[in-house]
Amino acid sequence: MTFDNNIFVTGMVISAMPVGEYDTRVTILTKEQGKISAFARGARRPKSILMAGCRPFSFGRFEIYKGRNSNIISSIDISNYFMEITDDIESTYYGFYFLEIADYYSRENLDSKNMLKLLYQTMRALLNKNIPNRLIRVIYELKMLVYNGEYPEMFQCINCGSEQNIHMFSVSKGGMICMECASGVKDQKELDVSTIYAMQYIITSGVEKLYTFKVSTKVQSELERIMKRYLVSYVDKSFKSLEILDMLEYNTMD
Repeated sequence: MTFDNNIFVTGMVISAMPVGEYDTRVTILTKEQGKISAFARGARRPKSILMAGCRPFSFGRFEIYKGRNSNIISSIDISNYFMEITDDIESTYYGFYFLEIADYYSRENLDSKNMLKLLYQTMRALLNKNIPNRLIRVIYELKMLVYNGEYPEMFQCINCGSEQNIHMFSVSKGGMICMECASGVKDQKELDVSTIYAMQYIITSGVEKLYTFKVSTKVQSELERIMKRYLVSYVDKSFKSLEILDMLEYNTMD
């Protein structure tokens, strides 16, 4: 929907940065136009009606004036601030990590409906204390890879295409390897059947079904090892919030 140079988009604020004395520059992942950067003039003034809607995690409807050189936020109607996420330091950094990934993968003028839906449902999952944050993380990471076409092949041997006897996983090959092909692959690693099934489920399921299951400690550890190695190999980006997260988890184990 447009009116003159104004557009109306639904999205979530994935980053915000102060500009000048009172303005804020926000980046929004939108359903209609992908990633949009816009200025919220006076958003940091006391009692500004734009202030609350310019915080990361804020989800709602944004009216944006498309100027010649920059976009200006005219109004904001927020339906969910997800403020409860910031009540817990671990959940906070998980949330920022998910925002960073969305920022990394999203582009301007691309259909981002699925990516935005995934991000929204993931934030809701963070508020559900019955779902472990570590499981939410691997689900989100893998599904984001799916939406960007970089996910591992989990349904057949990536070398010969066989769907039989595929128990080994290779990061370097980018997926499952059958027993006949495994001998020539140095980094092959046998996976638990439940781990394979969990990854297949995440890859094929709709967003609304992603955060509806739990896994054993063994499967959780395998999922984490696979995703960590896979992301290091295929994602050329370091995430600041992930470094803090890993530090927090390391200190917790101690």
